[in-house]
Amino acid sequence: MIPARLKAARLRACLTQEKLGVLAGIEEETARSRVSQYEGGIHRPTFETMCAFAKVLNVPECYFYTLDADFAETLLALWLKTRAEKDA
Repeated sequence: MIPARLKAARLRACLTQEKLGVLAGIEEETARSRVSQYEGGIHRPTFETMCAFAKVLNVPECYFYTLDADFAETLLALWLKTRAEKDA
């Protein structure tokens, strides 16, 4: 998991660390600190937790795991385009 991508996606969604954690199913008392530790690379979340983050942040799960930054942004753009077409 690329920690900086989690932070970038959270900021793009205009969510605090606490709000993201709570929306992803983390207990409110520990949500901010856990998301902070994930974003800082101190701890690694489970794949299931990353799937919950992806759903809340409206990004594909693979966005957090793709090593190439340009390819990750291409994946995200394609995901968003596909979602917009489905919603139209």
